[in-house]
Amino acid sequence: MTTLPPSPPPAPPAPPAPPFDPELAAALVELGDVAPTSATPEDIPAAREQINALVALMTNDELSCGGFFEVQERAVPGPPGAPEVSLLICRPTAAPGPRPIVYFTHPGGMVVGTNRLGLPLDWAKELGLVVVSVEYRLAPEHPHPAPVEDCYAGLLWTADHAKEIGGDPDRIILAGGSAGGGLAAALALLARDRRGPRPIGQLLMCPMLDDRNDTVSAHQMAGLGVWDRTANETGWNALLGEARGTDDVSPYAAPARADDLSDLPPAFIDVGSAETFRDEDVTYASRIWQAGGSAELHVWPGGFHGFDGLVPQAALSVDAQAARLRWLRRLLGE
Repeated sequence: MTTLPPSPPPAPPAPPAPPFDPELAAALVELGDVAPTSATPEDIPAAREQINALVALMTNDELSCGGFFEVQERAVPGPPGAPEVSLLICRPTAAPGPRPIVYFTHPGGMVVGTNRLGLPLDWAKELGLVVVSVEYRLAPEHPHPAPVEDCYAGLLWTADHAKEIGGDPDRIILAGGSAGGGLAAALALLARDRRGPRPIGQLLMCPMLDDRNDTVSAHQMAGLGVWDRTANETGWNALLGEARGTDDVSPYAAPARADDLSDLPPAFIDVGSAETFRDEDVTYASRIWQAGGSAELHVWPGGFHGFDGLVPQAALSVDAQAARLRWLRRLLGE
């Protein structure tokens, strides 16, 4: 008689999720399908259609903020052998140049979005900054390394032509949210390792950093909030395919994979306590400190993914926006 080995014990259930901020919880109900909890590969075409319809409303006249910015689009050389990269440039018309540059990588889970999505024009208007937002190729049609290489090509052009657009090549700040936050972190690594442009800071808003998708917060928030574990798997699978979760993943795709976080520009990292990316973002900040670097970390209590963009008038959102602006002021000494 054959004796079968005992079955492995079932995985322990995820601990209960932290509560949402009451004001944000009420707003999340009202948002409904505007802020979906999850996403599968089949949802990507509809999501793109929705986002593209939204950004189509963002004309250059609207982005000029009543003439505060001169808005232009430039097609610049892409990575070797790849198409040109589109940059959206918003230059203050009255600020005496050269001004610091925010080089922005847009959100969208690596699968949706354009360089008009999520623009940080509020910071730029307050501080008189030039914004350069890069349009990168999207997964799954264009997996890694296409997106980050597009972003790096745009960064090289921006550094080389900074004065032409009213910017200071010695004061470039990398910034991005969600997938764009992950790309901004990857750009900081690439610029260091390739001895490229030297940004003075990296502002990472709820960044998407770790393809392994196995933290406590990823399990806690499964089926809850915005961009849950299933959605995260969709995004990473689109970018990495079968390599996701293996030892073959590059740190320029998933910055949490980097062995060395030393010699990076000062970082601002923020994230909600009630979102998938909480633990990977906290760990990333801790590893920067452990490597002797500078990082300011905020974990916003009860915040879901992207809360400040979706509910900008909420008290917690106002605090988050103010904290970023204070960090930028200190970084720039202005």
